[in-house]
Amino acid sequence: MDKKTLEEIKNRLEKEKTALEKQLSGFAEKDKNLKDDWDTRYPQFHGNQLEDEADEVEEYSNRLPIEHRLELKLRDVNIALKKMEKGDYGLCEKCKILIDEDRLDIYPEARFCTKCKK
Repeated sequence: MDKKTLEEIKNRLEKEKTALEKQLSGFAEKDKNLKDDWDTRYPQFHGNQLEDEADEVEEYSNRLPIEHRLELKLRDVNIALKKMEKGDYGLCEKCKILIDEDRLDIYPEARFCTKCKK
């Protein structure tokens, strides 16, 4: 992969990282004890509005799978950026062959080639 393409992908990954962290920070906070982990904020209750509190708990429950999905995506973006720093970006983690550039263009945080992904 040429340097220009690699730099373009790096810029896209960094923008994606920023966007993911912004999305997560809207409803979650970074876990101080676990690297790359976020915790959805649990609602604080201050009154006797049982119906409103039930809605907030339901909203909290709905955000948990979103948090998980965003965390996984952010983890993969961070892994790709670290691979770029080490100079082994684009290698399949399983078979160690180069991942097709078209795949990396579409999914720059890909960790596996198409064959190993199946």
